[in-house]
Amino acid sequence: MKKITLLLILMFIGISLSAQIQITGKVTSTNGSPLVGCTIVLPELNRGTVSDKNGEYRIENLPAGKIKIQFSYIGYNTLIKLTDFQNSLNQLDVTLSESVIESQEVVITGGLISSQHDNAVKIDVLKSKDILQSGTPNFMESLMQVPGVDMISKGQGVSKPVIRGLSMNDILVLCNGVRIENYQFSENHPLGVDDNDVDQVEIIKGPASLLYGSDAIGGVINFIKGKTAPTGEIIGDYQTQLHSNTLGLNNSLGIKGASQHYFGGLRVSNKTHADYRQGGGAFVPNSRFNEWSVSSNTGYTGQIGTFKLSYDYFKQKLGMSVPAVIPLITEQGRDNDIWYQDLNHHLISSQNKLYLGNFKWETNVAYQVALRKLQTTLDIPVVEMNLNTITYESKVYLPSKVGSDYIVGFQGKSQTNRNQNNRAAQFLPDADVNNIGVFGLIQYTFFEKLKLQGGLRFDMYKTETYAMGTLGTESYHAPLSLDFSSPNASVGLTYNLNEKFMLRANLAKSYRAPNLSELTSNGMHGDRYEIGNAELQAEDAYETDISMHFHGEYLSFDLAGFYNLIDNYIFISPTTELTSTGLTIYRFSQTNAKLYGGEAGIHFHPKSMPWWHVQGTYSSVIGVQENDNYLPFIPAHKFRYETWVEREKIGFLLHPNFKISALTALKQNHPSPYESATDGYTLVNVGINADIKLSNQLMNIGLSGNNIFDTQYFDHLSTLKPLGYFNEGRNISLSLKVPFGIN
Repeated sequence: MKKITLLLILMFIGISLSAQIQITGKVTSTNGSPLVGCTIVLPELNRGTVSDKNGEYRIENLPAGKIKIQFSYIGYNTLIKLTDFQNSLNQLDVTLSESVIESQEVVITGGLISSQHDNAVKIDVLKSKDILQSGTPNFMESLMQVPGVDMISKGQGVSKPVIRGLSMNDILVLCNGVRIENYQFSENHPLGVDDNDVDQVEIIKGPASLLYGSDAIGGVINFIKGKTAPTGEIIGDYQTQLHSNTLGLNNSLGIKGASQHYFGGLRVSNKTHADYRQGGGAFVPNSRFNEWSVSSNTGYTGQIGTFKLSYDYFKQKLGMSVPAVIPLITEQGRDNDIWYQDLNHHLISSQNKLYLGNFKWETNVAYQVALRKLQTTLDIPVVEMNLNTITYESKVYLPSKVGSDYIVGFQGKSQTNRNQNNRAAQFLPDADVNNIGVFGLIQYTFFEKLKLQGGLRFDMYKTETYAMGTLGTESYHAPLSLDFSSPNASVGLTYNLNEKFMLRANLAKSYRAPNLSELTSNGMHGDRYEIGNAELQAEDAYETDISMHFHGEYLSFDLAGFYNLIDNYIFISPTTELTSTGLTIYRFSQTNAKLYGGEAGIHFHPKSMPWWHVQGTYSSVIGVQENDNYLPFIPAHKFRYETWVEREKIGFLLHPNFKISALTALKQNHPSPYESATDGYTLVNVGINADIKLSNQLMNIGLSGNNIFDTQYFDHLSTLKPLGYFNEGRNISLSLKVPFGIN
């Protein structure tokens, strides 16, 4: 791997600068007026610029080949153009049409850089401004704006994504396309991504093993970092956020720059939150959390392609609200002294694209280290584990014509888990995990209206563990050597009846190999005693998705339905067995299951009132075992509705936006045998956001109130519900973002 990386670096350093390829053009509106400050981005190359006062732009030092360019301007439809750079000088003038309702975005998670409308499976996009304006101290909670997405929470610091009823290792979490490996085994483990350095979040709802292998059986959440600075500029921002409920403070400072060939950036962030207060005002003991993160990148772009090297560090101290700690904490606080998870995660990744004639070769390699400690009331950790992971992928984009794409490639990972310093609790054994998969993907357009997308994949997965503990004792881990393999496939189509109306259909087969915890756990995990099951088989999912989308000038709506059959669904449940100390034993088991439901959404903008928007969504999922018992961690049916007004200017406020939103969760009266029913509830949120210009300095300021009526409620997926703790009460949040730049 070192030799390959060195070879790639030398290739970039040795690029000849003699054959300059550049693109120039002008961006105008439909009436011919130039659009000043239009954003022009080449997502594949980490390059971009903005149009000048005449609407003109120029980008130099581009590779030869097919590249997609995105043109974005507030109040106008985003335009995506596929260009074939073969000449040294290229001219591309574009015209953008007005759109009151935000239009499609470029997405990268579907295997091809394309628009949202070009994928057989809908990819939802959440922008950084939506995350910032959500007003919650819990990053994962902000993603629940997307219908069909929920979270399992253990307070504000620990939460796990749920997509259409599937969670934990059934959801693959990516950061810039790199799978996050930091013990994503259970509801006690956090997401492990810093939201301050995220430009947008892309969400695939449904099986995606064709593209990503195991763990993508229920969907994918890809956190996309911010774009590089425009060529010839150094830009940055400082942002801060205050939260009344948790006495929380979030600070982040970032800076980035780009020249004709080189680019780079650095961001440092810190979060600190005290114990959160429930509806009614009582605090939840030890729900406090503290985080530090550092994110940096550097890279080179030239005629032959682009090379990018990134380093991310994420440190978390997360309080655990478990029964043992409740009598020990009598006052709301923020310092982590007892019963907390001490987590350190390092991620180094290299992402490279080479343009070789009509071929494009993409190679990505990442190395990450996750150190996990559990501190209780002792001076030393009770648990200390280290997870080292190498992930790699190589994809070749074969020569194709306009309207067709062909990709072949392979992906894999090599992973080691090691217990350190002989700590008192060794919940998981030392282990080696290896996986490799090969795949092919094809996309072809017929008659300019019908797009077919499909592919095949085959994976091999091996888990090997080592004996740990004393044979014959309760905590003994027997050695294991297990192999899993699975063919996977997907076929889907997109049919555009016209420019406004489209239909999607997709059929996919996906799989997930049992994780280390499910196979081998033996000991206390959180507040329960868990025992793994070495006889577990791989999960296999067969899902059908059908959806429709309409996008007009003043109205858009979506309707989607899915049916997911899962063979060998893995879940954990209590038994009648007890440990020697009298604790109930939980065991992993399997059953065939099915999940079905859908989402609907509408966005209306009255033509007579161009400053007013109304939007509503509905999401529903039902999960049932083969014996007709309901599955655990299935969210309630939910309605979300909001209305907002936005103007160009009101007094000294620029682009002011005032929003009122509400969430109604219906009663979840279909719990699993080991859950209890949960009453319904309604939460009301308000917020205002605007830009302000002081002298020549522009800044963005926002004020939001979540759960403004301080409602006491249980979310069905809260793991603090069995302890009698409600979800977060009223929270007032104040945010400030100050951008700066140097030409």
